Amino acid sequence: MRITTKAVTIAASAALLLGGGIALAPTASAVGSSACTANITDQDVWPDNGLRFRSGPGISYTAKGLLYTSDRLTARCRKGTSWYYVSTDTKTRTGIAKGTYGWVSASYLDIQTCTANAPSCPVNR
Repeated sequence: MRITTKAVTIAASAALLLGGGIALAPTASAVGSSACTANITDQDVWPDNGLRFRSGPGISYTAKGLLYTSDRLTARCRKGTSWYYVSTDTKTRTGIAKGTYGWVSASYLDIQTCTANAPSCPVNR
């Protein structure tokens, strides 16, 4: 009887350890500014309608929501020339909160550089 109890205990422990290891496997996490290759200062950007707001710089990252041309964003940095790390200036049309950070494809952005001496960004778009 002791051998059976010991075998069941060992099997249960092994199953728990293996199952726990699978349950605790890391998931793809959001990528912040650490992925940036160039910093950006004072750059407002406007998305095309339906642009996906992603958790990382690539299409394999989760979309947090959609952006539209009425949404106001500020570029913080970029990865190469393809992806921009941005923050929302206001709550977006689809409900993404003001101050939320995420990644957007540069292919679908209207990029404007704004300075105090030469304000080239439109106030409303």
